[in-house]
Amino acid sequence: MPESDMGIIGVIIAVLGGAIRIGTPFLFVSLGECLTEKSGRINLGLEANLVMGAMSGYGVAYLSGSAWLGVLVAGLTGTVLGLIHAMLCQQNRVNDIAVGIAMMLFGTGLAFFLGKPFIQPVAPRLPSLSLGTWSESPVVQAALEINVLFIIGLILAPLMAWFFKNAKWGLFVRTVGESRDAALAMGINVNLVRMYSTMAGGFLAGIGGSFLSLYYPGSWNEGLSSGQGLMAVALVIFARWNPMYCLYASLLFGGASALGPALQSVGITQGYYLFNAAPYVLTLAIMVITSSKKQRFAGMPGEMSNI
Repeated sequence: MPESDMGIIGVIIAVLGGAIRIGTPFLFVSLGECLTEKSGRINLGLEANLVMGAMSGYGVAYLSGSAWLGVLVAGLTGTVLGLIHAMLCQQNRVNDIAVGIAMMLFGTGLAFFLGKPFIQPVAPRLPSLSLGTWSESPVVQAALEINVLFIIGLILAPLMAWFFKNAKWGLFVRTVGESRDAALAMGINVNLVRMYSTMAGGFLAGIGGSFLSLYYPGSWNEGLSSGQGLMAVALVIFARWNPMYCLYASLLFGGASALGPALQSVGITQGYYLFNAAPYVLTLAIMVITSSKKQRFAGMPGEMSNI
């Protein structure tokens, strides 16, 4: 096969592998925010859940020697932050967006403070499944390593879609998100449903953070997140509050993020920084193209318009 063809195939494989690796944290955070917003609440503080999850997961994995225990603690950390957010938002005259920003600043600052001892130590990494054994190329083998958390996210997206359509609690979440008054008339405890939804969303965001520190890039530092928690909130809007669309949008954003490094790996270095901006340009372009007076905010829970 000509070298140029191998280069093209290498770029495609690298982009696909990058879509999975980079898209996995987006997937968990966007699914968590999708669940939260379906109940009629927005949580801009998921960036804090992501960062605190990354820090706590890495620290526990280092101290215990178990990466999976680190993942569990990361999820529980996100749950606690979700509980705090929910309790604050239930108070009178409290705005969800303001609480989310405050929680983001608090959580990220706390993670940076508590995580300083874990910047240098090396914690155990999460295992992966190698799908590239058919190739002798180390680059191909590395690109086709699939982490177990991605497989869990792959199962979770359709499961959450089924939950919203068929499960009793899923219908409660949708009802509360569409109309608080209708939910109260049906005897549904609105605050309880929103609290559980925010906590579960925080749990998923914490899991996404553990992926960052325990697998890719696989370390803990203060610049680990790069605002992925906030970007994932935007992805939920782009995905029209549909869990399956959250999966597709996360992979799309991950693949676009991997385009620059993939081209650089085959010697294309001109415009490297421009290619690194591809995910942001692509997301903006698609949202502009797909937006119209009829389609705009399609699928948005009714209560979200009151925030």
